[in-house]
Amino acid sequence: MCGIIGMIGANSVVPYILEGLRRLEYRGYDSAGISTLVKGVVNRRRAEGKLAKLEKKLKDKPLTGNIGIGHTRWATHGAPNLINAHPHVSGPVSVVHNGIIENHKKLRTDLVASGFVMETDTDTEVVAHLVKYYHDQGLSPEEIMRSIIERLNGAYALVIMIADYPGTLMAARKSSPLAIGYGNEAMFIGSDALALAPMTRRISYLEDGDWAIVGQDYSNIYNAENKQVERPINLTEVSGALIGKGKYRHFMDKEIHEQPEVIGYTLSAFYDPNSGRMKMPELPFDPTLLPKLTIIAAGTSYYAGMVAKYWLEGLARLPVEVDIASEFRYRNSVLPKGGAALFISQSGESLDTLMALRHAREVEQHIISLVNVSESTIARESDIVLKTLAGPEISVASTKAFTTQLVVLLSLAVDWAHKRNFLNKKVSATIMTELSRLPITMAEVLADQGRWKACAHELALAKDVIYLGRGLNFPIALEGALKLKELSYIHAEGYAAGEMKHGPIALLEEGMPVVMVAPYDEWFEKTASNLKEALARGARVILLSDKEGIKRLDDEPAWVFEMPKVHPLIAPILYSLPVQLIAYHTANEKGTDVDQPRNLAKSVTVE
Repeated sequence: MCGIIGMIGANSVVPYILEGLRRLEYRGYDSAGISTLVKGVVNRRRAEGKLAKLEKKLKDKPLTGNIGIGHTRWATHGAPNLINAHPHVSGPVSVVHNGIIENHKKLRTDLVASGFVMETDTDTEVVAHLVKYYHDQGLSPEEIMRSIIERLNGAYALVIMIADYPGTLMAARKSSPLAIGYGNEAMFIGSDALALAPMTRRISYLEDGDWAIVGQDYSNIYNAENKQVERPINLTEVSGALIGKGKYRHFMDKEIHEQPEVIGYTLSAFYDPNSGRMKMPELPFDPTLLPKLTIIAAGTSYYAGMVAKYWLEGLARLPVEVDIASEFRYRNSVLPKGGAALFISQSGESLDTLMALRHAREVEQHIISLVNVSESTIARESDIVLKTLAGPEISVASTKAFTTQLVVLLSLAVDWAHKRNFLNKKVSATIMTELSRLPITMAEVLADQGRWKACAHELALAKDVIYLGRGLNFPIALEGALKLKELSYIHAEGYAAGEMKHGPIALLEEGMPVVMVAPYDEWFEKTASNLKEALARGARVILLSDKEGIKRLDDEPAWVFEMPKVHPLIAPILYSLPVQLIAYHTANEKGTDVDQPRNLAKSVTVE
């Protein structure tokens, strides 16, 4: 979602703000802009499209100033065009904003009645005019912040700059993340640590409801009750080095190829192969007495939760419910006393997941989070944090974060199954030993790219694609369809293979691609029947299976991809790789923006 960067320093801030915005590009955006103060006047440059267009404008017409704010916008209210791009200005006031002001229509009506003229379709413009309204009454920065916060409903991260206060930035957060960076003779405000890392490693995270007044060498932070508070200054783990693509064409390609390595790192944090000992964090509850686990997530992380349900119920015999984050807190779900809720999020900032977490805490569930960013809001608000060691994931489509999530979830299932006396030590060690070999197996699959490209050349011509899987691999079929949709813009649907005869089989016609995720396991014979049904109706079947599965088929699919044989419990992790590769190479064939697909953002900070 949108990205924010602000800075007060002794020298020109524009190069630093641009660097911060460049590091926020991974979030997804459709316009960018910067405002600075020069001799008491707001100067602004904005551009529709990618950051390169803003850089060109700045080259043609430079900005100076030692205080400024910048923004990358992902459109919510109003079209993605120049007029709606941030920063928004009202006289001496300039504002950048992430999130949604839910009562913007009422505020707009009130401000128009007070003589303000609206020029954009955005909800953010009302904030700029509201700040000016209180500024014109002679209020101080602190009084302005208290006044506007009383009137704003919704989720927001705000940074405000006023020409009459050339040494001050004002900031506030409600549900959307915001951090303050402490530098040498400079202060920074940013959406996340990744944006601030090149400038400083000393970062303080604003808590929900906080607002702040920031000068060149200080920050005064106030909580939701308007009382001044101290927030700890942490040394961020995020590297200041700009993350590059290296030898790869896209970040997604690079991140796909990083999976063997990061899976190894992640597994080593939870399992010691030499001693066979699990290294799970201490829990505030006894998993042997847990009545139910509720898993909540969104998008790809939701599919990770679906796989985990099979593992936890099958191995640990623990009742598990998996819910979509944006639905969970609105349906009055029944959560037992002493239950636990597990929240899965790559960024740790997805607003729908965060709000679901807060609901679960209100109904007294133990809170576990599985995140890739240990400094994120979801992590900070959890009782227990399970961290994937995937490193920064820049491409919007999740790859390495997903597979490392699965590694952690299987490790958790094995650990709890052992503690609940449903797995003995020998069987547990066998599963984890097999899991330890996964990085080598994945590297074997990645070694041969040509066959995926040839299949993608044909798939790129399709209008519709069906993905099928059974059991543990049903969620991987859903994930494969999602990846193809978001990267190539081809309509795709994933189904449990046994559901085909209950309706979806009507979609099959001559030449329609059907991707079957079908390792040889306990479900294989039934999946093979579905494959025959598809072939009989003229479908072009793309089969993902191992040597044994391929051997047992009489009919010849259009494309056969032989996968290495792995333990059935580990197959969902391995088979995530081919569905990623199929989607990636198909998108390349179609020439779409692989790393930043249209209309999508990496971190969703609106509900």
